[in-house]
Amino acid sequence: MYIFDNQSEFFRYPQGGIRTNTEITIKIHIKKNASHNPKIIIEKRNNHDKIFYKEIPLSWIGTENSYDLYKGIFAIKEYGHYFYSFIFNENNSSPTYEMLIYTEDYETPKWIKGGIIYHIFIDRFYREKLLNKNTKRKIIIRNDWGGIPNYIPDENEKINNNDFFGGNIEGIIKKLPYLNELGVTAIYLSPIFEAYSNHKYDIGDYLKIDPMFGDEAALSQLCKEAGKYGMGVILDGVFSHTGDDSIYFNKYGSYNSIGAYQSKLSRYYDWYTFNKWNDDYVSWWGIKTLPEVNEENEIYIDFITGENGVIKHWQNVGIKGWRLDVADELPDNFLNILRNSVKSHNPDSFIVGEVWEDAANKFSYNKLKEYFCGNQLDSVTNYPLKDALIHYVKNKDCGALYETMNSIVEKYPPQAVNGLMNIIGTHDTERILTVLGSEARPKSKEERAKYKLNNKEIKKGIELLKIASLLQFTLPGVPCIYYGDEAGAEGFEDPFNRLCYPWGNENLGILNHYKFLSSLRKNNLFKDGKYKCIIHDREVFAFERYNQKNRVIIAVNLSNETITLKFKENMKEYKKGITNNNFLINQENYLILFS
Repeated sequence: MYIFDNQSEFFRYPQGGIRTNTEITIKIHIKKNASHNPKIIIEKRNNHDKIFYKEIPLSWIGTENSYDLYKGIFAIKEYGHYFYSFIFNENNSSPTYEMLIYTEDYETPKWIKGGIIYHIFIDRFYREKLLNKNTKRKIIIRNDWGGIPNYIPDENEKINNNDFFGGNIEGIIKKLPYLNELGVTAIYLSPIFEAYSNHKYDIGDYLKIDPMFGDEAALSQLCKEAGKYGMGVILDGVFSHTGDDSIYFNKYGSYNSIGAYQSKLSRYYDWYTFNKWNDDYVSWWGIKTLPEVNEENEIYIDFITGENGVIKHWQNVGIKGWRLDVADELPDNFLNILRNSVKSHNPDSFIVGEVWEDAANKFSYNKLKEYFCGNQLDSVTNYPLKDALIHYVKNKDCGALYETMNSIVEKYPPQAVNGLMNIIGTHDTERILTVLGSEARPKSKEERAKYKLNNKEIKKGIELLKIASLLQFTLPGVPCIYYGDEAGAEGFEDPFNRLCYPWGNENLGILNHYKFLSSLRKNNLFKDGKYKCIIHDREVFAFERYNQKNRVIIAVNLSNETITLKFKENMKEYKKGITNNNFLINQENYLILFS
């Protein structure tokens, strides 16, 4: 009865998320005589409900074959999530289509786009002198760089995460030339604030660098030295909870403060929620060492985002952005105020939220989130793409990748798309080489702790990693390298995915491939070029990034046969420099072409 494609510029212009008050053009082919007065109904989403917004009549503009072509033009003044559908007659309508509208002044930092992010778990990256200064509670200093982190529970069935290998900020400064060789433009650090554990997600003091990592002067020096290489530093902001061993909760009396656990008269008491003071309190995912914070508490909000708050304190030191831990647990009001705080200090600061799902359709605590409506985030961690890439290279089926990319470019604002943190591995996931290479996952944790890929598994893992990382580096967004992935690091779940960087034992085949990707990525088409899929046929996936003058084509063939690509114009092969309009892609290989 009708022909319409919400992901086509012909049928809906502009594509992606749309700025408020922008003229939107919708076209649709309708079978002749099937509708006399077609119209568009627009509804605004209110969490799980829909509220009528406006009705747009469609105008006839021509005929093609046996279809009439209709057009409607309109603008939307209020930011938010919308649905629209076509009404053909009283008994006939189309499915609903999504549309995200963002604020007129929404922009994202230009410096992050076209670059490469490098994610460092500080204790395991590089040790430059041992800073054994954390004496608040018992910790274990490891002298076996590269050893297996402790994973065995203590007598209370608790894994303490209190063994340290000594990686620190000075170590990162020393390795800046190495990061520069990789083409890194942003260094994303795991939490650096004082805390008991090695991962530091149990914040003890928001205004102090953990002494195992260094001090404020060391961070300032890192920001300055990184800036000389054109790199910005991004900190991990953990604002949904603190540690129980903190100035604010002070369960063990480690700090010279009156914490919420110690007294109802504590200045921090209202930051937390006690079912029954003091042992029965709300904690993050029920983990008692991580008491949840009430992010609606005005005193807490001011402590984090105020004029003398945590955000501005560290931006004054020199950082250029924040990664927000568990962003879906931060209320809209908190995120709105946080963005104002960050951007008022430096409009070019980068805010990326940890989000594991479709950020345009994320519900948290039964509320539809507004991440990309213009008042909150610049970017999110692109877990949907990670999952789709892994599915494609492991199963030789690009269906999920095709749908995921279409969904992203259809819904997200383009300035957010080009800044997405494209990951294939993080501190929360198994190492990508292990995921792609291992033929079976050992059942016991002890077996997984000691497991090393055999030669056959390594060969398979490297072949698939080269394809996955190529796509990670060339699809819209900014690739994020999890430290050591570029060197062949292995490991199953936490803490085995957090082993020390293998200095001197890098897999040079993988490392050189990442340096090749870094060189490739310097082309400006990967900064803000538009995306279009040109082939999606199970094992074969090809797309182009283009602007008004140039284009690049990335084609992957995971089939067992050689295939041929033919073009109307001549293209230039990236590696060999061959110019032609006819190219072969060998089985389980890829091709990079420039116009």
